[in-house]
Amino acid sequence: MEPQNHTEVSEFLFLGLTEDPKAQLILFELFLSMYLVTVLGNLFIILAVSSDPHLHTPMYFFLCNLSFTDICISTTTIPKMLVNIQAQNQHISFTGCITQVCFFSVSAGFENFTLAAMAYDRYVAIYHPLRYTDIMTPQLCVLLILLSLLLSVGEALLHSLMVLRLSSCRDQEIPHFFCELAQVIKLTCSDTLINNLLILFVGSLLRGVPVSGIMFSYTQILSSILRMPSVEGKRKAFSTCGSHLSGVSLFYGTDFGVYITSALTEYSRKASVSSMRYIVVLQIMNPFIYSLRNRDMKGALRKIISRIPLSLMGSPALNLFFLNASK
Repeated sequence: MEPQNHTEVSEFLFLGLTEDPKAQLILFELFLSMYLVTVLGNLFIILAVSSDPHLHTPMYFFLCNLSFTDICISTTTIPKMLVNIQAQNQHISFTGCITQVCFFSVSAGFENFTLAAMAYDRYVAIYHPLRYTDIMTPQLCVLLILLSLLLSVGEALLHSLMVLRLSSCRDQEIPHFFCELAQVIKLTCSDTLINNLLILFVGSLLRGVPVSGIMFSYTQILSSILRMPSVEGKRKAFSTCGSHLSGVSLFYGTDFGVYITSALTEYSRKASVSSMRYIVVLQIMNPFIYSLRNRDMKGALRKIISRIPLSLMGSPALNLFFLNASK
């Protein structure tokens, strides 16, 4: 098949999760509900932290950034899929596809770094409790977030620009429901060795450093907890990092599952379902993990929820979130 220059490619075609119209209708309602829960749940966390002075601490500052990132990841992928299902048109423009690749890469990378910053915060709180306020200054917190954003944007722009230099084939079907970097590269007829090496090297570096930091932090945290003489002290120490540890396990567990599925199977629907767990399930679970297991967050949410009648909360899952937070 003769290649054609990428500038002549005007659009891509998503194969999606299913071609059954009835199943697509169910998926539309399901994804719309989950997207609303994700956005509203994370927005309520940001609002609760912003409105409660007691939550103006490094831990909740990082949590706000994590919630914002969850909203960005969902908004980058799900609305376009909902529009395509509603319009019965699974196409996306070339510019829209590259834009989606870039913004998704920024959001995913930023979440990775934010989780590492949260792990460092918990490490300082438990391992150096007396020096916590001296170490975790507002300036350091802002610097960590800005550095995380800068590295994430740099990585995303690098990969996006490297994709633009490739020539695309005539077959522009993406076996997915959004533009994923690896899937877009597979459509090219050019030599992708440099792209794949960059994904491997840059990905290993910018993922490996945060993961190593998280592992080091929790190794030190566990060592510090085991040295505590009182059972009550150990329980409180575990409770301060339990939510974050659950979020880290869910994030890297689903991320690793997506990588394994993409590497070991050529069956597009399986890869799409695996990615759906990362994009949808992970983002909708974070508000539950970080709010319903945190007494201070539940108290702040309770103040906000008390002003909102339950009749205005149309989603059953959102009602469950609010009802549990108000207990």
